[in-house]
Amino acid sequence: MSKSLKRVKRTAEELGLNIEVVETAIDTHTAEQAAQSQGCHVDQIAKSIIFRGETSGTAILFLTAGGNRVDADKASALAAEPLGKADAALIRAQTGFAIGGVSPIGHLHPIRTFIDPRLLEFSELWAAAGTPRHVFAISPQTLVDVTGAVVADFAG
Repeated sequence: MSKSLKRVKRTAEELGLNIEVVETAIDTHTAEQAAQSQGCHVDQIAKSIIFRGETSGTAILFLTAGGNRVDADKASALAAEPLGKADAALIRAQTGFAIGGVSPIGHLHPIRTFIDPRLLEFSELWAAAGTPRHVFAISPQTLVDVTGAVVADFAG
């Protein structure tokens, strides 16, 4: 079991979450692949999109419905700073995860988080569990609660 997956499981336990991590039969690098693997609507996939705050130099997490894209201008306004592309090194350093498996929980360091209101329209979401082949189900409100995410419209 990878260190990333172990960290997600440990964090879930510490948060009192009763999640079941599922190993997918296919890599879930895309929301479409993740939805296919779980037999759910693509918007039930909570994509972890990370930008680099150009002023702060820190990573900022946008949990986005699988079919939506982040509008850079809206996201920058929410973050109150210009945003740029977060490279793999920044993502790994702040979250501890590799691109394609960034979980909304279990980060190495706290991360500012925003969540797409579209995700709140479902009773169940699926999120990465630290690897491109592991996911877990979670309710939208629980996801907001455990991440401290700000619900905001940043989709374009």
